[in-house]
Amino acid sequence: MSAHFDAVQERTLHAALNRIIPEDAYPGAWEAGCGDYIRAQLDGQLSHLLSIYRNGLDGLDAEAQREFAQSFEALSAEQQDSLLKRIETDDVFAEWRCSPKAFFSTLVFHAAEGYYADPAQGGNRDRISWRMIGFHGK
Repeated sequence: MSAHFDAVQERTLHAALNRIIPEDAYPGAWEAGCGDYIRAQLDGQLSHLLSIYRNGLDGLDAEAQREFAQSFEALSAEQQDSLLKRIETDDVFAEWRCSPKAFFSTLVFHAAEGYYADPAQGGNRDRISWRMIGFHGK
């Protein structure tokens, strides 16, 4: 659990990030530090997005409960992908306190930022994505 999210929100964030940037020959989003990057940004210039993150993570888990009677993090990768594709287009069944589409686009944008950013910003742990693309950095 973090100062930003309760335990369920944190697990939902972890699972969602790893579906947006899944592990292959290189680490997925979570291991590469995307969660750390997002939390660091929420402590600073993106603090105004904290409610979107909290509401979106709650909505995503509620959507999983409604459709599959399980938490988002407990779903199979295929079920998680299916659900994320639906929220990307606002095709939801549960009640959301924010726009699912806006939450999804924010999450995807910040996942990419965290994965490819300068490690000094809190993500791209061990310069993993830079090594992946052959960038030697600073």
